[in-house]
Amino acid sequence: MHNLRTVKQEMIEFPEHLLKEVGRQMAKFPDGKQKSAVLSILHIAQAHFGYLSEPVMDYVARLLHILPIEVYEVATFYSMFDTQAVGKVKLEVCRTGPCMIEGSEKIIAYIELKLGIKVGQTTPDGLFSLKTVECLGACGYAPMLQAGNQYHEHLTEEKVDSLLATYRENSESNYWGLKNHGS
Repeated sequence: MHNLRTVKQEMIEFPEHLLKEVGRQMAKFPDGKQKSAVLSILHIAQAHFGYLSEPVMDYVARLLHILPIEVYEVATFYSMFDTQAVGKVKLEVCRTGPCMIEGSEKIIAYIELKLGIKVGQTTPDGLFSLKTVECLGACGYAPMLQAGNQYHEHLTEEKVDSLLATYRENSESNYWGLKNHGS
């Protein structure tokens, strides 16, 4: 059984400091246009809860006074959002042309071998999740991956080994530098 973070319905509430940030994000837009803050608030929600479960997305919809489907559409469109629990460290490997030419498929296979998981899976200890994504916007540094807000470039097997060891030592959530409420 995976030891993944789960978000319970009764825990779906931001602490006061994050509610203030939500209010600040919403205030950037004219009255009636609060939906425009959905991306910012989804980032806050994911950083706090670990992932965007249906109850979390429903909570965001209530905060914004919009329909839940409007939040679901955004959360499922962008690869930066997770609608299922992920490990504390989410490794997102770029798989577009330039990275593939420079060996991203080899790096993905190596990470799968080292972690004993496939793309889309999480290690049994809940530490690592592996995901492939479209362009991360750093084609000149291929192959590369993103882990939280950190980019790791010109990957080799040796660099992957070092990266995994570093994240094993410091496995706090690396998404926006916040500790996940569900951790």
